[in-house]
Amino acid sequence: MTVAYPRKFRNQLSAYDILSQVVKNREIHMITLNRYRFNEQRSCKDLTNLIEVLNGKPRELVKELSHHVKDEANHAEWLTDLLYELGADLGTPPGVSYIDNFERLLGYSSIQDQETGMIEALAAINVTEKRGCEYFSAHIKVLKENPSPENDKIRATLERIMPEEAGHVRWGNRKLAEVAKQSPEHYQKVEQAKQKYVAIEQAAYESGMDVLGGAELRRVDNLLKIANTLPLWERPQYLLKSIPDALFDGELQKTRLDLLQQSWQKDPAQFFQNLLPMFLSGELSVKKAK
Repeated sequence: MTVAYPRKFRNQLSAYDILSQVVKNREIHMITLNRYRFNEQRSCKDLTNLIEVLNGKPRELVKELSHHVKDEANHAEWLTDLLYELGADLGTPPGVSYIDNFERLLGYSSIQDQETGMIEALAAINVTEKRGCEYFSAHIKVLKENPSPENDKIRATLERIMPEEAGHVRWGNRKLAEVAKQSPEHYQKVEQAKQKYVAIEQAAYESGMDVLGGAELRRVDNLLKIANTLPLWERPQYLLKSIPDALFDGELQKTRLDLLQQSWQKDPAQFFQNLLPMFLSGELSVKKAK
């Protein structure tokens, strides 16, 4: 079976590279933790919606998903308590939402039966949980390398969450493998779902991170990669709906303006020397951690 795993940001920066920079700026660090909280909180809502759609069948999956909701709620609670103790914001985090992007990129529905819907749901959960594991693992490593009373407190919370997140990934891998073994047709459905949701997740991840010049065109490139995982007859409709959203995203423009304004107010010299050239060129200039 195909192994689905998260890729680097724009094939350049790993989670470790990014988080090595994040922990150096407390404001950005707190925003990152708040995004974790928000994602865990939203997962409860999305998993609950899935349980309602399944409507009691298959029974074992419904039971397992209910336990999954409990875990995500615990993670949201622990992160909320941490942020509260650190005096950080508990509101909706600024910027483009990873989860909103993921849901927007779904943008179509070809699911004809409950079984196919179940496979697609398992593939979607699995790939997003893998991204979460990648980030928590990298974050813990960076915090160990930068000890302080606050960082140690943050690390303790992430280390509490990490084993359950890894357990969710193993569960998803097992469930997809069980379905794939049922028949060649089931195997093909699982493979197609995994390829599709890997492409969707990568596009959602990059959309939430990339606000530099040319981001719109890079979003369109990711949309083409998603479309290539769809049946031929679905591709035109998907692209016709999705490309305008990628090219004319008001939230992206707002995030850009906020970023530029904040950078200008903090350090005009740094703004002209580094951020503005990087923004206009669309090229990353963050140094990778050694």
